[in-house]
Amino acid sequence: MTEHDDRRDRRDYERGLPGYHDPTAEFAGSSPARSALTLRIVLAGFGLAFCTAAAVLLIISGLTALGVAFAVLAVVALVDLSWVIHRKRRGEPG
Repeated sequence: MTEHDDRRDRRDYERGLPGYHDPTAEFAGSSPARSALTLRIVLAGFGLAFCTAAAVLLIISGLTALGVAFAVLAVVALVDLSWVIHRKRRGEPG
């Protein structure tokens, strides 16, 4: 029995993955979707900067619970930013 290797390399992403986001793309005739990774990087970077600044200011001013909530949102933005940068470095277009 042979193993099927589903790993993709940079060339696969540079060519584009037809129907990657829409499994019915070939049947319905819709064009393959392209992810807006650069826009996600900008938005996640803004969210990270804003939430970090808000968390620091709120904790300093004594609103600890709200500051912690913004700190959690900053961590979520950091995780999203690092994942999108990983996808861009892997070679996905967008």
